[in-house]
Amino acid sequence: MLYWLPVIIKAPFAFLLFSCNLALWGSIVTLIGIAKLLSPSAKTRAFWSKPAHWAYRGWSAYNKVLMELFNQVEWQVSGVTELKKDSWYLLISNHKSWLDIPVLSQFALNRIPEPKFFLKEELKWVPFIGSGSWALDMPFMKRYSQAQIAKNPALKGKDIETTRISCEKFKDTPTTIINFVEGTRFTEHKHKQKRSPFRHLLPPKAGGIAFTLASMGQQFHAVLDVTILYPDNPGHVALDMLCGRLKRVVVQVEILPVDHQIIGDYFNDENFRISFQNWLNQRWLKKDQAIAAYHSPESSKSENVLC
Repeated sequence: MLYWLPVIIKAPFAFLLFSCNLALWGSIVTLIGIAKLLSPSAKTRAFWSKPAHWAYRGWSAYNKVLMELFNQVEWQVSGVTELKKDSWYLLISNHKSWLDIPVLSQFALNRIPEPKFFLKEELKWVPFIGSGSWALDMPFMKRYSQAQIAKNPALKGKDIETTRISCEKFKDTPTTIINFVEGTRFTEHKHKQKRSPFRHLLPPKAGGIAFTLASMGQQFHAVLDVTILYPDNPGHVALDMLCGRLKRVVVQVEILPVDHQIIGDYFNDENFRISFQNWLNQRWLKKDQAIAAYHSPESSKSENVLC
């Protein structure tokens, strides 16, 4: 273990190893993706999906090895006893750090089907991340501001159309669709800018997950409401991890039923839209309270299940 290294050496060394891990597995997945793209039939393309997901699992597993190489990190994972590898799930989560994606990927490993993240379109151009995500059929979402939509009304609903196309790809193979419902990472600046009613969260965006549930609701085994916390690292979590200062990773899971309360026509049924927004806001209120409990001085929770 390399906890003892001084930060001035540890941080760049950790960054180098994480980058090499990404480059190695990202290159493998990209090459597999090219072979998949050139395949003449759906059956052949399906064949290439298996080694692509194997490489993705390799990236996830070695990320945890590297995290624990530089950090004396304690994993606290709860609520996972009923999860299955051969089912479909919609996973909704808060978004605190870039580290959330490796953490959720590690959480999914050997517990639930291969995760598919809805990613910002800007990540498409990041080396290895963009090409690897493309090869794994992860959808890229482009968010438009109200001002952009006002100038060009045709942009309205583009992200929903992306969701529809992606859902069609996920119907044949057990999949976990992961959505960071806030749409972006939490920062104090964004919190004030959006005038969030929550203390530790940004307001959730309902349209995308409502449409996903309408498209695949009957196929989902459950909704996984996941709360990610780094209770001892209130600042820049990813930087703290590189510097060897990451202490605890908390992943709380609540398994929710998929029923008539959350499946409906969000865009044309006003009563359902209001009901769904209320349901999601209640979930976010509960999540906010759970995060607040961990930030209280007397909190010393230690519900440990190693990932």
